[in-house]
Amino acid sequence: MSEPTVLAEGLKFPEGPIAMPDGSVLLVEIARGTLSRVRDGAVEVVAELGGGPNGAAIGPDGHCYVCNNGGFQWIQAGARLFPGEEPENYAGGRIERVNLETGEIEVIYTHCAGQPLRGPNDLVFDRDGGFWFTDHGKTRPRERDRTGVFYARADGSHIEELIFPLEGPNGIGLSPDEDELYVAETHTGRLWAYELAGPGRLRGERRDRPDGGRLVAGRPGYFLFDSLAVEAKGNVCVATIIDGGITVLKPKGGKPEFVPMPDVVTTNICFGGKGMKTAYVTLSSTGKLVSVPWKRSGLKLNFLNR
Repeated sequence: MSEPTVLAEGLKFPEGPIAMPDGSVLLVEIARGTLSRVRDGAVEVVAELGGGPNGAAIGPDGHCYVCNNGGFQWIQAGARLFPGEEPENYAGGRIERVNLETGEIEVIYTHCAGQPLRGPNDLVFDRDGGFWFTDHGKTRPRERDRTGVFYARADGSHIEELIFPLEGPNGIGLSPDEDELYVAETHTGRLWAYELAGPGRLRGERRDRPDGGRLVAGRPGYFLFDSLAVEAKGNVCVATIIDGGITVLKPKGGKPEFVPMPDVVTTNICFGGKGMKTAYVTLSSTGKLVSVPWKRSGLKLNFLNR
């Protein structure tokens, strides 16, 4: 694997990259509270969201949908930045929609069935125009939220929690045929697979037990899982914290792979470029967006890579 090429630096804990058709990369800067665009090494702010903008995805209307986790306390350790516990000014989590042409921001969801969203983290749109998203929750000195996975419509008309509980659900993605949903748990370093019966429908009943569905075979060691992206042929590439890199897991069977990155807090990956064979990776504690050639093609995302 080639050495990563730095596309931007000085970012304030970047995550949620989206490789746009025009060659730019949208991403969030969680500590800055912005949706930003990287183009030719320059960084421009698209929208000032506040709180803690986290995962991002393009919806069927061409707008950018953002999981806002409500923010963190921040820990500066030398040149590195790390997220901490729930901040004093925390006012809840939310799903937001950003008009990329005007920068206009709309709040789409703050609750589900009367339960406030705590720390929405990552999302993925299906072909039907709905989206799955994780709620990672917030951490306090002696407790942590129990959270799950939701399905919602982009127009704000429907939201439903379908998987509960999970241990810090983070990255989320769909298989190429959209017959499986993948969810990465941060603290356990596990990837779960759930069979789908259709848009927003699990095969079988709603999950109300902590068995997590089908466990995808992982690799040994201590690490944390963050966001993920799916390859065109179904491998799941999970950004990995502690040893810093991308873990490639194979739901259909096969030995896991690991691609190291130069930041212990490697948080997100997306695919773009010619043949979808460029990986864009956020190195969050050092504030960098990098690209690296990928030996296999990434999966084309709905409503974006057409």
